[in-house]
Amino acid sequence: MKFTKDHEWVRLEGDVVTVGITSHAAEALGDVVFVEVPEAGRQVVAGDSFAVVESVKAASDVYAPVTGEVVEGNGELNGAPETVNADPQGAGWFAKIKVPDTAQLDGLMDQAAYDEYLKTL
Repeated sequence: MKFTKDHEWVRLEGDVVTVGITSHAAEALGDVVFVEVPEAGRQVVAGDSFAVVESVKAASDVYAPVTGEVVEGNGELNGAPETVNADPQGAGWFAKIKVPDTAQLDGLMDQAAYDEYLKTL
């Protein structure tokens, strides 16, 4: 699993990455009440907003950590947004994105680097 400074996580399986928000982000948001995930077929560009998560505290954009094509949005979150709080780095994933070049992930942090980054916040 890799991480961004915007608190997204990425798990690579073949040429498809699963993307969600980290436990740290879910805790900071508080109770999630709405999630808007991208639809399959959408092209996303690394660094651009591709999803929205709303909590009792705030609405936040979720940024694409990679460039590619969305192959699946987690529609289960429409009826159960609280899944993001209950299992942010598992069942609370936002989208699966097919990446043309997995080398994009080289610039992301591993778990140890992300943990160190969190200490600076």
